Amino acid sequence: MQKEDLLHKQGTYDRIARLYDLLDLPFEHGRYKPLRRAMFEGVSGTLLDAGVGTGRNFPFYPSDSQVVGIDLSPAMLKRARRRRDVLGTPVDLREMNVMEMEFGDDSFDAVISTFLFCVLDNEHQILALRELGRVCRPRGKIHILEYAISENPLRRFVMRLWAPWVRFAYGVEFDRNTEQYLEAAGLELVEKAFLYKDIVKLLTLRPKANDASETL
Repeated sequence: MQKEDLLHKQGTYDRIARLYDLLDLPFEHGRYKPLRRAMFEGVSGTLLDAGVGTGRNFPFYPSDSQVVGIDLSPAMLKRARRRRDVLGTPVDLREMNVMEMEFGDDSFDAVISTFLFCVLDNEHQILALRELGRVCRPRGKIHILEYAISENPLRRFVMRLWAPWVRFAYGVEFDRNTEQYLEAAGLELVEKAFLYKDIVKLLTLRPKANDASETL
């Protein structure tokens, strides 16, 4: 079932890739740019951009970082490579499943994930979180940007109206509530902050220290 679900997600983004930046343009300029900048505050060294998409994060990569970006969709990566070539961003782009990454343990100083967990189905959340924790070094940071259903009645109503469209077009849900899976995935919540009203939040995580690492 997991393979079928992934093929469906890949197909969704392969189909929408050529229109993705256009459809996202109003949100990108009106909402996302400041959030992307905040995503990269306090990170450096080797960096994984999990769910790199078309490369909207490229302008915000720290200048002293070595970045690898992964995505499941070849069509999205194709557009990311074009953006990389235009901007001259030094990033290694790879087609890869975030739930079965090909990197060794402790490969990255930090991991960034922008709206990826809004796309992953509930049954895939723990698997993906465990993988992020596995490839992140013990004292590294994991930044996850995702949506939340607003507590404001009007905003909540508008989000409910939008939900069928974003589910159809992007496979996105606004209410994944990724925090509920952290304990099972072996991750610790360092900080939770809303960056846009009460609908876009940044989760700062780190792998839980085991007994051996705590004694070092």
